[in-house]
Amino acid sequence: MASNEGEPKISKRAAEKEAKKAAAKASKEKAKAESASKPATTNTPAAPVDPFRQGWLKGVYDEKPVKEVHTRFPPEPNGYLHIGHAKAITVNFGFARSHGGVCNLRFDDTNPSKEEEVYFTAIKDMVQWLGFEPHKITYSSDEFDKLYELAEELIKRKKAYICHCSSDEVKKGRGKLANGEHGPRKACAHWGRPVDENMEEFLKMRDGGYKPGEAVLRMKQHLATKAEEYEEDETDSAEVKRGKEKLKALANNPAMWDAAAYRVTKNRHHHRTGDKWRIYPTYEFTHCICDALENISHSLCTVEFETLRPAYNWLLDALDMKFEGSDEKGPMQREYGRLNVEGTILSKRRIAMLVEGCTVGEASTASKCTADGLADEVDELALAEDGEEELETPAEAAKAALNGTGRKIPPAVMSWDDPRLFTLVALRRRGVPPGALKKFVLDLGVTKANGNTATHTLDAHIRTYLERTVPRLMLVLDPIKVTLTNLPDDYLEEREVPFDPKDKKKGTHKVPFTKTLYIDRDDFREEDDPDFFRLAPGKSVGLLNVEFPIRCTSFSKDPDTGNVNAIEAEYGKDVPAGKARIHWVASSAAHNSPVKAEARIFNPLFKNPAPNSLDWKNGGYHDDLNPSSLVTYPNVMIECGFEHVRQNAPWPKEEGEANGVVDNSSVRFQGLRTAFFALDKDSKEGKVVLNRIVSLKEDTGKK
Repeated sequence: MASNEGEPKISKRAAEKEAKKAAAKASKEKAKAESASKPATTNTPAAPVDPFRQGWLKGVYDEKPVKEVHTRFPPEPNGYLHIGHAKAITVNFGFARSHGGVCNLRFDDTNPSKEEEVYFTAIKDMVQWLGFEPHKITYSSDEFDKLYELAEELIKRKKAYICHCSSDEVKKGRGKLANGEHGPRKACAHWGRPVDENMEEFLKMRDGGYKPGEAVLRMKQHLATKAEEYEEDETDSAEVKRGKEKLKALANNPAMWDAAAYRVTKNRHHHRTGDKWRIYPTYEFTHCICDALENISHSLCTVEFETLRPAYNWLLDALDMKFEGSDEKGPMQREYGRLNVEGTILSKRRIAMLVEGCTVGEASTASKCTADGLADEVDELALAEDGEEELETPAEAAKAALNGTGRKIPPAVMSWDDPRLFTLVALRRRGVPPGALKKFVLDLGVTKANGNTATHTLDAHIRTYLERTVPRLMLVLDPIKVTLTNLPDDYLEEREVPFDPKDKKKGTHKVPFTKTLYIDRDDFREEDDPDFFRLAPGKSVGLLNVEFPIRCTSFSKDPDTGNVNAIEAEYGKDVPAGKARIHWVASSAAHNSPVKAEARIFNPLFKNPAPNSLDWKNGGYHDDLNPSSLVTYPNVMIECGFEHVRQNAPWPKEEGEANGVVDNSSVRFQGLRTAFFALDKDSKEGKVVLNRIVSLKEDTGKK
């Protein structure tokens, strides 16, 4: 018998382990062989998600999937657009573009008393700045002749009548009683006028026979509908019940209480049609008709217009521009949530008070202070602006103002484009890139719900956008002169510095390093602290983009202010390493360094984080103004790379700025360890003025 005593013994566990390894190896080799036998495939990146074909917007298109999508952005040219309009512009233009369609910019210029050319220009500029080009620029006033013809047609169809009621009578007819309670609604005495008489009265309005408020053309909607017409009976069929429910909803909708179609205005001169007209159409009459005349397929607007949709459809139905109960013919109105940024003032009336100042407590100025921009008459439907729960008529505003303090309140900001405001012209001047605003809108999403967000959320979006798109420079806000005493007077190093360490495409530039430097006051302390890691007497600190650290040997103070105004230090390889690195700017005449500038740091305009809750009627808002909302640094020093940044703007080359819609604000950069900045419009030859766009991310552990 053979013996196997010399062979090593293998445990059962080890044998199982070896078997598993062999099986895994065989499986891997088999997979590799199968892969080699298959034809090669190319990994293509997934197509980017189109936000205008998702969610709510997808549903809107699916309701009306036309081949030729045609939208419009229809601002009233009576003020500057604000951040909420950035969403309206993006949604209307973006939705059309996504479906291969077009979008008109239509100025709803039907109120001659409010419109100025400066607003038309500013609105067009903002649309183009955001990167959109209108298919057409149209004006509601282009259709005044047609609108008048259709008003006459509405009278002939017994769908409109001339009303002579006073404001108080109109309110009473709508159920508002003098004691503040509500009573039954009823049509006025003029509701049943025959067609011929209504036509005669309308011509009299047109030809100057009435003063403002003496005659109004009203649409004959559902003010006269009586409750018994929609009261349900147990014998009603399901179809009859549905009809009564619909009638009840219409009758109880204030938008259907015989809204005004034409009125006589105090100011008859129109900037485009001159003195041709004494009467002008209202928004409720004009808007939907112009949509139909322009062949708009999708009328997209914000949710506060949802209650006006029945009136929109009613008028188009009445003029055969739409089929009742169907969106097959004519424009389809759908409403999305508006963009609300908390802590901001967006109401034109309130911004006007901040820009122009006002006087409270005087009836003559009450309209300007609290009701500027309202219709002359109570019968024009108006929607409350941001932060305003209920609009007032001029008479109510005057009464409220008389109960005020009787004081003159000065302006709180420089202008409508003051960077502390949230008008689009102000955001642009501050330096916010158009692409950042569009991304902010789309990241929040487009749904029926209002997009409520905080200002710090907006700042975070802007900061993230700037982080990857603008160059970096060293900038000293509040400089202290540093002399490196162990270097010769003519010492010069040229340091090669990238404009963005994370993006080589932005390139590099050379900055001088000399005997004389400037550092920020925050980077020096007269008395050292173990938790302070920057410069102090006897302490070392590193310099960004420089090989060796510096160590403070002495300092001096200004005898008048007591502030440190000069530091002496030594530099070199023998200086102990510091625990941090700070930014700096060197003095070099050959490099035109430093570039001297003024920097404006903008903070919240109000101390109250909810400024719309302040007392605006009586001027109490002025008492809450933040005294530190604007902090100016007059002696800023920027490294010489700034000239390259200025000459190669815009930063970034995106949206409208990529197509030449640029101004000073497109010169943007990150001030290392400081903030993001943009060039202000006040800059001129020999004077650089910077605005802080947003701060850098806070580093609570920085010492």
